[in-house]
Amino acid sequence: MKNDMLISVIVTTYNRPDALSEVISALLDQTDANFEVIIADDGSSESTRKMIRSFQRLDRTCGPKRLVHAWQPDDGFRASAARNMGVYASHGDYLIFLDGDCVPRPSFVERHRLIAESGFMVSGSRVLLSQKLTQNLLAARQTIPMHMRSITYWFMQRLAGNVNKVLPLIHFPNNRLRHYRSVRWNRIKSCNLAIWKRDFVTVNGFDESFVGWGHEDADLVLRLARLDVRRKGGAFSTEVFHLWHKENTRAAESENRKRVEERIKSKLVEAAIGLRSHPQPHQRIE
Repeated sequence: MKNDMLISVIVTTYNRPDALSEVISALLDQTDANFEVIIADDGSSESTRKMIRSFQRLDRTCGPKRLVHAWQPDDGFRASAARNMGVYASHGDYLIFLDGDCVPRPSFVERHRLIAESGFMVSGSRVLLSQKLTQNLLAARQTIPMHMRSITYWFMQRLAGNVNKVLPLIHFPNNRLRHYRSVRWNRIKSCNLAIWKRDFVTVNGFDESFVGWGHEDADLVLRLARLDVRRKGGAFSTEVFHLWHKENTRAAESENRKRVEERIKSKLVEAAIGLRSHPQPHQRIE
């Protein structure tokens, strides 16, 4: 991808200002100079808005070209609608979806730009942090931010059992070995997923009829695959640090999974309720 092409990082959040603050701080320290950040807020309280405003008011000479807060009312778990709202507010040609508790390394946007390829979506992965390490790093944010910690530090945390892996923090080249032979819906997470905006628009984005936790990302990937958009691996290049949190309720998971399995047999490409339904009443973009 050319350096003059704008990338939009869509960060989904809900009432986790401590984690989101770490994510925004990491995005301010990116080595890439041509991207924007859209916070896709699924109904957080005023404390999150105030925190984001404090970053928006900073006198910056580097970092994202725009930092936008796109908010929708709290009406249950509506990640699909929040992400579509974020894309509606974006200006970039390439979309990177990131969760508000996944802290990127300084080269995150740069590495995504490097491995972006026409006709492909890029699925990244994450390093899972323990509860203890998450609490310690959030408490120590004024010393060395977690996104600036050395790979030696993370190797030590792996030996201590505080992270689930560390080898993917080593960068591997961008080549055809990253191309998957087929798209498997059950191995892709939207917490670190990159898609060309033109492809996202063609399938009408995330399907907002998926509510509650689970599998809205799988549905999107299946529909993209029907456009012959293939999967490319972003591991060993775009790793993020996933902060520990209590598991969200998964009451809707079995129903959502069943819907995805039924759609595998269909030829559906466009979401019935998706990107084109935005803007919606009561959404706030600032």
